[in-house]
Order: sequence, then C-alpha cells, then structure tokens
Amino acid sequence: MAQHDPSHVASSQKALMLEMKSLQEEPVEGFKITLVDEADLYNWEVARIKFPIDYPYSPPAFRFLTKMWHPNIYENGDVCISILHPPVDDPQSGELPSERWNPTQNVRTILLSVISLLNEPNTFSPANVDASVMYRKWRDSKGKDREYVEIIRKQVFATKAEAERDGVKVPTTLAEYCVRTRAPAPDEGSDLFYDYYYDDDDVDAEGDCCYDDDDSGMRSPDMFFHFF
Repeated sequence: MAQHDPSHVASSQKALMLEMKSLQEEPVEGFKITLVDEADLYNWEVARIKFPIDYPYSPPAFRFLTKMWHPNIYENGDVCISILHPPVDDPQSGELPSERWNPTQNVRTILLSVISLLNEPNTFSPANVDASVMYRKWRDSKGKDREYVEIIRKQVFATKAEAERDGVKVPTTLAEYCVRTRAPAPDEGSDLFYDYYYDDDDVDAEGDCCYDDDDSGMRSPDMFFHFF
C-alpha cells in the first residue's frame, strides 16, 4: 500500500475543507457540492471530482456522471481542459505551462472553467471528434444544422427524468440555481472536523485535448445538465 507524506495529507485536507465551506456558502451556479462518502474528503459529488493526496500541488480529475455530448468531454465523462493537466512542460501538447494546473487554482476556478468550456468548446484538439464535427457544422450553419442540438436536448431531457426518479428537484430558474446552502455541522464521529482544519480568519483571508482560447465565436446551445 502506498505511504503518503503526513504533511501532504494534512495540508490537502485543510485546503479541501476550506474550499468546500466556501462553495457551500457561496455556490457556483448550477453546482451542488457533496461528498461521495462522508468519511472520504478526496471524492466529491459535483460531477465527480477526485483529488490527489498532494492537492493543491497536483490537479484533481473531473468526470461527468451523466452522458455528455461535447467536443471536450470523453465518452466516459472525463473532462479535457488545460487547467486540469499536470504542471509539466510538454511541447507536444501545444499548451503553455501557464495554461496548466498550478497550486493557486481551486475547485471554484475549475467549476467556472468547466462552465465556460460547456458554452464555448475548443474544437482544435477535441476529446470527442464526432461531437466536434457536429458542433462545427451547427456553428458554421448559424444553427440551421440541428444534429448537434438535438443530441444535446435528448441528453438534457434524460438527465431531468433521471433526477425526477431520484427524487431530486431540478432547478429551472437562475434564482433556484443560486440558492445559498449552509456548510454541514461537524460530525463528532468523523475525523473531518471543520474547526480542526480552519478558523474564521482562514476563510476571510481568502495539442493534447485541451481548452484554451475559444475558436468558435458562437456560443454552444444551452446545456442545462444537472450536476447533482
């Protein structure tokens, strides 16, 4: 079994607890943050974000759990975006080191980048070539070619039906998306104590497939998937 540096564990847990509190008190529109397992701080149910032990020095992995037809999302739901690529110098990727992950990034910047990516795909080096071709046809025809849009609509309706089956109320207005939530109270039986990891002063202190500059000039059709 791999042995982890205790200092990495302590610092990553503190960083994640701070970020979770911030995102639960000031949510990013369209996203609700929960843990997959209350005893595991490193797996978040957003879509699905999995953090490495040495976070924030290494990037997390981001995967959608519902089907997503998008130029920059793999068939298995993995998101391909520069901000989630390790901070290494890789001339073959076509990315600048400054476009990749660095420790100043956080979950909020990831979510905002993903929202931007959903609306403005990068089709130069796509993760889903077929979706990229369809998107370009839709964009270049100024919306007359409907194949891309119809696939998106079917997926949106499918996620709504799935949410209803799970008893989840799907937000339909901006106000519903932006409802503030409260950070959960610490569980006395858990090792993840909020008070242990931060105090109020901490909070107040506050070529490979990739996404860089958009090449579209036309926004993607509405993709109101529900990441709950």
